[in-house]
Amino acid sequence: MEYEVINTQIAPEGRLEVLSKAEVARLWDTSHGSLYQLFRSCALAVLNCGSGLDDGKELLERYKSFDINIIQRERGIKLDVKGAPAGAFVDGVMIKGIQEHLFAVLRDILFTHGEISQNSQIDLQSTEGITDAVFHILRNANFLQPQISPNLVVCWGGHSISGPEYDYSKQVGYQCGLRGIDICTGCGPGAMKGPMKGAAIGHAKQRILQGRYLGISEPGIIAAEAPNPIVNDLVILPDIEKRLEAFVRMAHAVVVFPGGAGTAEEILYLLGILLHPDNADLPFPLIFTGPQSASAYFKQIDQFVADTLGPQAQSKYRIIINDPKLVAKEAQIGIKMVRAYRKTRGDAYYYNWMLKIDPEFQHPFEPTHENMRGLALHKNQAPHLLAANLRRAFSGVVAGNVKDQGIRAIEKFGHFEITGDPAIMHSMDVLLNSFVTQHRMKLPGKAYVPCYKVIK
Repeated sequence: MEYEVINTQIAPEGRLEVLSKAEVARLWDTSHGSLYQLFRSCALAVLNCGSGLDDGKELLERYKSFDINIIQRERGIKLDVKGAPAGAFVDGVMIKGIQEHLFAVLRDILFTHGEISQNSQIDLQSTEGITDAVFHILRNANFLQPQISPNLVVCWGGHSISGPEYDYSKQVGYQCGLRGIDICTGCGPGAMKGPMKGAAIGHAKQRILQGRYLGISEPGIIAAEAPNPIVNDLVILPDIEKRLEAFVRMAHAVVVFPGGAGTAEEILYLLGILLHPDNADLPFPLIFTGPQSASAYFKQIDQFVADTLGPQAQSKYRIIINDPKLVAKEAQIGIKMVRAYRKTRGDAYYYNWMLKIDPEFQHPFEPTHENMRGLALHKNQAPHLLAANLRRAFSGVVAGNVKDQGIRAIEKFGHFEITGDPAIMHSMDVLLNSFVTQHRMKLPGKAYVPCYKVIK
């Protein structure tokens, strides 16, 4: 099948108007080597916004002729784009928001490679070094705004959700927008787009002209969750662990909508952090919400948390069904508690330095078949460490579902095998099966073939 493509040249606006020869050389390392391939795949994902495709491997194969190069000029740089998806253009001109996202990708890939990965002063093996790296990437992207009082709600949820669930996420965003709350999501479609769309209307009614709709992504997931057009600030973190840390360090409250394996991963990540003894007294508003039709979904999530992590973990969140106004009010109340807590302790409003994050949540997990089989999924460990390992299991399922490398590994070696305590495996199998039957693993209309096998 042929897909309509467009060739163009575009210039950046704002901060990334010039690049050094060394930066360009790094990008073209070893004659279009690994760094260029990373930039190419992320750039293609951004240009594929709104296509309804959530398969990284299929995207790269669909646009094999896509190419992107930097042109050095006397007055700065341009990007020479060939074979770009036509949906990124209107009357032959690239949509402004997509153009901004494209240069955000270039900015973050170059900064991470040159100023983080190659920086001897940042120890990416230590907890403090990783937290510092996340801070520097966010600061370089202008995400950290010290002059703004706490008002940022991070919204998590699936890219494959039903119409009523999407509409409900917009209603929650609208109620938040009316209360001057900004929104941060994983920047993709579905539950990542709905709250932003609703908040934009709420902000407009309140004449809030500087509403923030922040998108946080990473190279492995961006093809499946291309940034939606409402995102007005985009940042690309180098891996899923740093992406998740960026969310929780910036958040003043978290609202979770229905989702699939990726949403379960996010929930387990945050619950694991909140279960750490050092975070016992730290206020962190966490709300699970959806329309009435999502009641059974959250009951299933709550049961899984009870079966694996216990009542203490259940006490860390509140479930609110079919009440967008109450969700926004509870988030606003929680944000005020966060502000008071940080003010009395001298912590920054814009970056939660006090939050203790165990190394088990920070070091990148590579979801190979061997690593998936070797996960410690048993209760003979602290609850926060069990949460870390459960998070890795769901991260592997996400990789096998939508990430190019994970999909290719499944095609070559077969299913990921997940094994552990029988009771935990039973609960996980029930939860994953519910995601499959509710069509939460892939976008609507696409048949789902499991990439995993739970060994009971």
